[in-house]
Amino acid sequence: STLDNMRFVRRSKEDKKIFRKQLKASHILLKHEGISTVSQPTKSLVVANGGLGNGISRAELSAVLKEIGEIEMLVMPPRPYAFVTYRSEECAQKAHVQLNGAKLQCEEHTVTLYLSYVKSVPCEEDVSVSFPMGLALLDNFVSPEEEASLLSAVDWSSSNDGVTAQKAMKHRRVKHYGFEFRYDNNNVDKDKPLPAGIPAECLPFLERCLTNKIIDVMPDQLTVNQYESGQGIPPHVDTHSAFEDAILSLSLRAQTVMDFRHPDGSLVALVLPGRSLLVMKGESRYLWTHGITPRKFDVVPSCDSQPSAPTSHDSQSQSNLTLSRRATRTSFTFRKIRHDPCRCAFPSVCDSQKVPSAPEPALPSLPTSHTDAAHLEEEYVHRVYNSIASHFSSTRHSPWPRVCHFLSSLTPGSMLADVGCGNGKYLGVNPEVIAIGCDRSSALIQICAERGFEAFVSDALQLPFRTASFDACISIAVIHHFSTPERRLAAIRELVRLLKTGGQALIYVWAFEQEHNKQRSKYLKEQSKEKYSMPLEDTHHVENVQCVSKQSGAKLSVHTNRTAFKTQDLLVPWHLKGSSLGIGSEPRTSPGSESERSLPVYRRYYHLFQQGELQQLCGQIPGVDVQHGYHDQGNWCVILEKT
Repeated sequence: STLDNMRFVRRSKEDKKIFRKQLKASHILLKHEGISTVSQPTKSLVVANGGLGNGISRAELSAVLKEIGEIEMLVMPPRPYAFVTYRSEECAQKAHVQLNGAKLQCEEHTVTLYLSYVKSVPCEEDVSVSFPMGLALLDNFVSPEEEASLLSAVDWSSSNDGVTAQKAMKHRRVKHYGFEFRYDNNNVDKDKPLPAGIPAECLPFLERCLTNKIIDVMPDQLTVNQYESGQGIPPHVDTHSAFEDAILSLSLRAQTVMDFRHPDGSLVALVLPGRSLLVMKGESRYLWTHGITPRKFDVVPSCDSQPSAPTSHDSQSQSNLTLSRRATRTSFTFRKIRHDPCRCAFPSVCDSQKVPSAPEPALPSLPTSHTDAAHLEEEYVHRVYNSIASHFSSTRHSPWPRVCHFLSSLTPGSMLADVGCGNGKYLGVNPEVIAIGCDRSSALIQICAERGFEAFVSDALQLPFRTASFDACISIAVIHHFSTPERRLAAIRELVRLLKTGGQALIYVWAFEQEHNKQRSKYLKEQSKEKYSMPLEDTHHVENVQCVSKQSGAKLSVHTNRTAFKTQDLLVPWHLKGSSLGIGSEPRTSPGSESERSLPVYRRYYHLFQQGELQQLCGQIPGVDVQHGYHDQGNWCVILEKT
């Protein structure tokens, strides 16, 4: 009938839609994860969007898959996909038909599953990960009755901060007993004990630790931390000069995952069950950082694994995993105040033994000559990008849409020059054009070469191309690194020289106005709690540049990341990846975190453009027509045409 035909067409359209999305998911798995799917039915399937990385637990996914038929194996790595192998190929085919495009309702969200056949399931043997030296975890160290007694000893409603030094931290609340740990200097005032000593309810627990020779001396300082779901504490090493060797941490109520990181980058994740005791001595106490990542779910071994076995975050073979929802957890950390300098075996990270670091070099001045400018850019631009190239590239993977639109509008066969191409993320946007990139950083050009792009090392002020040889040029986030108006103008002149008559150039420079049309840029949104001084109205007068620009010879200042700019010429810090920081990230302050401090911080020179300034520069070049100017991604942008 006609109705049946309409239903068939509608169903057919829905099937086609699901098929397109399934195909897209397969391409993403191949491109980003190296997982090859096959069209022929097999017993094994990859379930895109069905992984721990999507917030789906093993129990939730398993329940859906088992409705189809008997499962032989379910592998869930900590990624946004999972693998399932059915007992029969018929069950796998049934799952492929019934579950493709199916919506799975989880506790807090809904995901759409897309299934594809795979020849085999990667199932490596679990990598054995050892505890850090000196670390011990004792399960069920206190009884439920002792747990209740310890928790009742802490009165969070008390407002007498002078007794227990109660603090409301950003990611937890804290009480100190015996001595207050001061987070402003990461130490204790040993001459000012608190009126409240360690609660009497703790003494039976501590006596048992002494009797069992877990510790040699009675602790005299206690820090109680209470973590709600989603809260944590940054990686840190407890200050050497503040406390003696052994540190006890008792976990009460909910479990959590604590990460231990060695200075060489090794990472061990340890599940701390409720009522367990963590003992840190020697290397694990003095050298390894420990911390809790703020999140609402942890990836943990499933119930048939050892619950507190350490795992490596670097290992992709940990497939017997599931999700664990966090709940309120209280930790009791007992320490003994140190009264003599620390003499541990780790002097490089010991604040008692460390040689004072050399004073930081004086800040550079804004150049007064071409020679000064070249020297400033060599030191604070070229050398920095060569040093941070790998980390910088890892943060520059998403092309900006309006740049992509410009590139996609070019006629097939057009010659394109990307001047200051960085890691080459724009060189492959339009495969129909002939794109050539260049950059001052040899390390970034090496990354381009590894990606198969045509690129070479060159100075943007002296490009080795013939005049009028390109149909289009782009300069994305480059010209703001030139330190004088003359050099910025020369860089634009060089772009124009390359263009054929009628050719276009797209230029992006970082904007002084990070708030435009009452919208904050992403740069400011990352730190939305900051107070910004930027006006909500746009400034249309180019002469206003003078009020925030530095005079030649003036000292450059170091910018505080993720805040509004106060001057046009400045140095912007870059924190290397080891500290999990990038441009615009504030360094995390954590108790005694020596590994964080030892990582270098690089400073890059920037000239921030005010509204109209880029157009004004372009207007000084004969034979140039500024077609369009706009604000995008916190940048001022122009499209110009060579006439």
